Amino acid sequence: MARTRPDITVPDLSGKLAVVTGASDGVGVVLAGRLAAAGAAVLMPVRNRRKGEAAIATIRQRHPYADVSLRDLDLSRLDSVTALGDHLRREGRPIHILVNNAGVMTPPRRRSTADGFELQFGSNHLGHVALVACLLPLLRAGRARVTSQISVAANQNAINWDDPHWERSYHPGRAYSQSKIAFGLFGLELDRRSRAAGWGITSNISHPGVAPTNLLAARPELGRAKDTTGVRLIRALSRTGILLGTVGTAAQPALFAATSPTAHGGRFYGPRGLAHLSGPPAEQTLYTRLRSTDDAARIWRLSEDLVGAAFPTVPMSTTDPVTRDGDA
Repeated sequence: MARTRPDITVPDLSGKLAVVTGASDGVGVVLAGRLAAAGAAVLMPVRNRRKGEAAIATIRQRHPYADVSLRDLDLSRLDSVTALGDHLRREGRPIHILVNNAGVMTPPRRRSTADGFELQFGSNHLGHVALVACLLPLLRAGRARVTSQISVAANQNAINWDDPHWERSYHPGRAYSQSKIAFGLFGLELDRRSRAAGWGITSNISHPGVAPTNLLAARPELGRAKDTTGVRLIRALSRTGILLGTVGTAAQPALFAATSPTAHGGRFYGPRGLAHLSGPPAEQTLYTRLRSTDDAARIWRLSEDLVGAAFPTVPMSTTDPVTRDGDA
């Protein structure tokens, strides 16, 4: 007998605009589909147009009237982030939901972004920081909820403050943990700064547990010619329904965090099953590495410096170029 997988109810999102990064594959395409099925218009910024078009076809097979569309985005290039931000600001549509979901995991050898950052730190964290900065007027106009996807790896290792780009020595897993710790600290600090400066944005963080996504699959462009042993084991355990989740269940914590009336800013959501590896979403105790407000302020300042974006430090003017949408 097949195990019943947990599911959640998504509220009506008619009239809302959602942006989901990493929506051409895995958890991201599930998130985009669920948001669209609830009535949201969903923008899917993708690096690979072919994969993005296949993702849209998959969504429309299930939800024929889904309002989904592609935009171009390569989070490993700050010029690409800036171009998307400029394009969306010209369109002028307030954004109500932003799910920062895209990520890259453990290339076996150190790789750099176009701007010279270590690839995981640059793509998982800094690219999203730059995106939030570029979209801030639209996020404020929509009184957006921003959900940033981290990982169970954020409960391991530490930020390599003395060498954040891993130029002196590179360890794939530790560099991945750093990117997710930094991103979690940023997501929480975003909520604190929004409340202090009156931006009207709520920001929380989520993690998907462990499921058979393509993060550890073969990625020749990352120097990984074949699937890792880890992803093969994860797929086998997921099929049994024991301990680990599926791609569908792994999307639920971020979906809950981004849409539920009972999810709040400054909180952390993930699966509530054994060891928080799978199961229905719930609020979770913050990882020890994400509790320091000093660390959060430090990574915020470092990130601003690296991406060349300064967030406002005083309440934003009501004369911003995008008209406010009301309490969405």
